[in-house]
Amino acid sequence: MEVIYHPLVRADVEEALTYYQKISGRLAEEFLAEIRSLINRAAENPFRLHLVDQGFRRVNFTRFPYHLLFEVGPEHVRVMLVRHNQRHPQYGLPRE
Repeated sequence: MEVIYHPLVRADVEEALTYYQKISGRLAEEFLAEIRSLINRAAENPFRLHLVDQGFRRVNFTRFPYHLLFEVGPEHVRVMLVRHNQRHPQYGLPRE
């Protein structure tokens, strides 16, 4: 499936990368690698992942306290949000 991104996803990822880059360049690279892996997983078989509010599906990071939300279209998955686990559950949900 094709992967498309909500325009604000870039800001979500940059915020996390800025934080991890201050700790370690390697940690920031590992964060990016995990995002790529999760997005590939979502694109390969999106319906295996957990369904949450407003029809979004959720996939949790393994190593980092983040998760991403995406929606499934006929021929694509659209990544809507990369969110820290401590953010309010409604944070970012109004995105269209």
